[in-house]
Amino acid sequence: MDVGLVRWSELGGERCSIARTVAIVGDRWTLLILRDCFLRVRRFEEFEARLGITRHILAGRLKKLVSEGVLRKVAYHERPVRYEYRLTQKGLDLYPVLMSLVHWGDTYTTGKAGRPLLHQHLRCGRQFDPILTCSECGEALDPREVRVMPGPGADRKLRQFHAEHIQQETSVAPVRDGAVAKTPSRGSDRRRRSAA
Repeated sequence: MDVGLVRWSELGGERCSIARTVAIVGDRWTLLILRDCFLRVRRFEEFEARLGITRHILAGRLKKLVSEGVLRKVAYHERPVRYEYRLTQKGLDLYPVLMSLVHWGDTYTTGKAGRPLLHQHLRCGRQFDPILTCSECGEALDPREVRVMPGPGADRKLRQFHAEHIQQETSVAPVRDGAVAKTPSRGSDRRRRSAA
């Protein structure tokens, strides 16, 4: 079987929203730059000092984020001209991605010391854990209760993969003792109940 290898530089052309997103924000420095953007870090020297990153790498990552429309440069000093890097709406829309990483890290990597940062929702005044919810019903999303289907942007290769690998009536439960347990999807449960 001939498996075509995809280069990192080609990920942006893949027919996959995750691959195209990873092509923009998927390396460690870019994610840490975005983390700092959400912590209100805006100036080149501040990024450099906080991250301990070389100027060359930092300049390259910031340039890419600007060219992709995730950040915009705003002059804050005229002579010499110096810029701040501010999140655009496209950048702000990455907030759920960063918060999901924060939640995963808080859950699995903090140890006994606990969370390094807490997040407070200004509207209600309470500390919170980020959760994904369904845009239609508002329920928290569990991967065992989500079905994936080809969308209008799917090509023949993706539709074929879906037909061969994604079973419509089951979802994948967490791995236990090296085996993947199949559980009925919520939709098939409803059909069984209505048929009874």
